[in-house]
Amino acid sequence: MRHECVCVCVYKNKELIPDYNYFTSVSSSFSDTHQPFLFPLVVCSPMALYRLEKDGRELRIHENADELRSNLAEYIADLSEASIKERGTFAVALSGGSLITLMGKLCEAPYIKTIDWAKWHIFWADERVVAKSHADSNYKLAKDGLFAKVPVIYSHVHSINDTVSAERAAEDYEFVIRQLVRTRVINVSEINDCPKFDLVLLGMGPDGHVASLFPNHSVLSEKLQWVTFITDSPKPPPERITFTFPVINSASNVAVVVTGGGKAEAAHLAIDDIGPDRPKLPARMVQPTQGKLVWFLDIAAASKLDSASFWE
Repeated sequence: MRHECVCVCVYKNKELIPDYNYFTSVSSSFSDTHQPFLFPLVVCSPMALYRLEKDGRELRIHENADELRSNLAEYIADLSEASIKERGTFAVALSGGSLITLMGKLCEAPYIKTIDWAKWHIFWADERVVAKSHADSNYKLAKDGLFAKVPVIYSHVHSINDTVSAERAAEDYEFVIRQLVRTRVINVSEINDCPKFDLVLLGMGPDGHVASLFPNHSVLSEKLQWVTFITDSPKPPPERITFTFPVINSASNVAVVVTGGGKAEAAHLAIDDIGPDRPKLPARMVQPTQGKLVWFLDIAAASKLDSASFWE
């Protein structure tokens, strides 16, 4: 195993300038760090660090939430441009929570003008079965925080049927997705019949849940349905619909966005090599079959990652 010392750099006047003080402060923020100068980290945007895992995962660690927001916006914009250039549309699935706030840079220059918003088709990886006007609605959260500020076409915003039961809402949503797969608004996986979203954006809870896939829940093992439902969410409201793992893991790109020290232990359990006696969190089951997985974290969320996992 070859260890390589790489310094963190910052952008100044369009050049990468070494910042040794910042390197030291970042290194010391990780727990159990005995050899702080063995982090083979490379700049991917101003003050954002990344490294590639052997299984194809990419981990980006940011100094703070604002730097994460900037890097996340650039990442989404790049995928949007590439997808629209390749197939004329960008099919993206969102979750709720703090994720929408962290996408806020998309509403600002240059992205509000450079992104071809008319080519976006927006879906929800999970949704609470409440009225669209309800404070708990992921649709309302995204509309107020994002879509009302950018020129999306509202017929391209594919929300759930909020007038029926959770079970029926899941069935209806899967039907909508199947229709759009047939018309190739959504691509189809080459290895199964699942939809192949251009991007699935997920947050992660302190318990390690993603979408509405909670620890130890029976829906974690669902293999046939694309969209399923729960009526016993441990987090209110109890009734929700959610993508299943076959759909999430069929996406071309999946991003898991995590901030805050309260999620550091879950990030450790989801990302690091852990023993069989440790709990297997839903976030650890996010493993795109042929797509690319990127974790976006701030330093607080990354504070419990094993230092050895930063070595190549």
